[in-house]
Amino acid sequence: MNAVVYSKYGNPDVLELREIGKPAIEDDEVLVRVHAAGVDRGVWHLMMGLPYPIRLAGYGLRAPKNPVLGMDVAGVVETVGKNVTRFQSGDEVFGIGTGSYADYACAPENKLAPKPANLTFEQAAVVAISGLTALQGLRDHGQVEPGQKVLIIGASGGVGTFAVQIAKAFDAHVTGVCSTAKMDMVQSIGADHVIDYTRDDFAEGEQHYDLILDIGGNSSLARLRRALVPQGTLVIVGGETGGRWLGGIDRQLRALVLSPFVSQKLGTFVSSENHEDLIVLKDLIESEKVTPVIDRTYPLAEVPEAIRYLEDGRAKGKIVIS
Repeated sequence: MNAVVYSKYGNPDVLELREIGKPAIEDDEVLVRVHAAGVDRGVWHLMMGLPYPIRLAGYGLRAPKNPVLGMDVAGVVETVGKNVTRFQSGDEVFGIGTGSYADYACAPENKLAPKPANLTFEQAAVVAISGLTALQGLRDHGQVEPGQKVLIIGASGGVGTFAVQIAKAFDAHVTGVCSTAKMDMVQSIGADHVIDYTRDDFAEGEQHYDLILDIGGNSSLARLRRALVPQGTLVIVGGETGGRWLGGIDRQLRALVLSPFVSQKLGTFVSSENHEDLIVLKDLIESEKVTPVIDRTYPLAEVPEAIRYLEDGRAKGKIVIS
């Protein structure tokens, strides 16, 4: 099969398209014939091997343990392991696998769900990682409620475009923060109000928010807290400060330390990759409350270009490998 592989950490130049053997599945895994795959910041981190704790977490200390890049996946089940009961050959699925920038990828049964009937494979391929993060950040950690004023910082990105729509599905009043060029798109997916961060500071206005979902990754805790109501909740999804050791998670750590001493709830989380929440996303999509926003589609041979486009920060929504 064709696959995008890398033997050392580094920028997109380390990636190459090669012909390799099909992966072997474990008893609880599914072999998926890949129709499309998503591009997200997690892929960039694995390619770079940064921040360094990623390497310590089992992805390979000096070189990547799995030579094939890619996680988000949508396709058709080719074969299933002997312990798999939820899928069979021919089923259309989406979810999270290993090495999805290839013709075939392995995925655990519990990280897959049936593909939403109203989506193409390209649309379904970008749902799992960003959609799960948005859903769990709002529902589980933000405990969003109808009528609440919700601020989503980074509303135009992969997680942000799902978060705007999911917050609206929970009947919240949503304000999105993004750049000038992306304001129309954020408004078109349901945001009640959009703040252009190049012109206005969300923390300096009269409006205060019940819940802030921060996907932007560079606002200080003090600034974020100024925009919260006294009993409000802050959920920090990511941080991209460029540090090789912490990579932005220092802000999350400070939030967790401070939270017990203030009236506001300050926190962060690591997304849970599970099929139950994939089915929740499937239901939201099939009820037309959520639609994936896709900026660009690249062929498998152009994965390096797709990741460079992600690095530039110009994408409106998601990037797809088809």
